[in-house]
Amino acid sequence: MQKEYTITVYTEDRIGITNRITVIFTRRRINITSLTTAPTEIEGVYKFIITVLAERSLLDKVIGQIERLVEIHRAFVHEEDEVVYQELALYKISTKALKNGSIEKLIRENAARILTITDEYFVLEKTGHQEELIALQAELAPYGLIEYTKSGRVAIVKWSRRFHDHLKDLSEQEADDLAEVDYTHGQPGSHQEESI
Repeated sequence: MQKEYTITVYTEDRIGITNRITVIFTRRRINITSLTTAPTEIEGVYKFIITVLAERSLLDKVIGQIERLVEIHRAFVHEEDEVVYQELALYKISTKALKNGSIEKLIRENAARILTITDEYFVLEKTGHQEELIALQAELAPYGLIEYTKSGRVAIVKWSRRFHDHLKDLSEQEADDLAEVDYTHGQPGSHQEESI
């Protein structure tokens, strides 16, 4: 049965890696519903957060293919209850709506905030889950909604501390390797690869 899953992929910062990851989903005919990427707290390590609607058995095969790419540290599939996540939405609304006092109540009730106001429009920001953001879009429509845009998912895995420690160990090992290369004038020593 198809469900929504969050996939996290830890990668090196390499040109073309986004395409190499997404093409694996395309070949399996899996539609990506959102994709976010950003640096992690470890220098040189990036995190992809991908949301998809698919069957778990198919995603397990996709993860296996992703992890065969040289630039990938690790990849994981998560159920919804295994991650803390948010999305962000921006709403551009006609400034005329501010003359109607009820929109201010709507903004407060939805814990949204005004980012900017001009003579023609103002921009609201709200963070939350996709359902909340879409619901607010519908509520704002009668007030002169001009434009709406939403980010992809940003997520933190509840059990990821041990893996992050491993990434830090790898980062420190790489720094030690570089220091040894410098010390021996380009002749690196032998180092045993660590496994998770």
